[in-house]
Amino acid sequence: MNMMVTPYRALDHAKLVAIWERAVRATHTFLAEEDIVFYKSVVSEALSGMEVWEAVDSAGEPVGFMGLDGKHIEMLFVDVDQHGQGVGRMLVTHAIDLKGNDLKVDVNEQNEGAARFYTRMGFVQTGRSELDGSGNPFPILHLELK
Repeated sequence: MNMMVTPYRALDHAKLVAIWERAVRATHTFLAEEDIVFYKSVVSEALSGMEVWEAVDSAGEPVGFMGLDGKHIEMLFVDVDQHGQGVGRMLVTHAIDLKGNDLKVDVNEQNEGAARFYTRMGFVQTGRSELDGSGNPFPILHLELK
């Protein structure tokens, strides 16, 4: 399947939030339902306030997305049925092409699959926080591309 990266399209907003929710339910098993509801509203609001890139399939349908704040990957989510198909790699490569090799990303420590993905992409851990950005007890690993 041919895929490409395109700038955020407002008409895809609900589809991106749905991708986020499916991905989180599959990978963030440490979150309670009320946590998912809380973060869903945070993500929905954040999508319209940052630089967002969509991975779209040959039919133009979004299969993943990435939100950037300068050289920091704030979010990267791939639809569950696309995991392991190169979508995440394509988005990170796009970020490197745009921003250079000194990218940073934070990842939930309990999301071991995401931590392994970023390690394979060349990121190394530079720090750890006990709380996430919302002050919740979900440890965060701070990673930088080396």
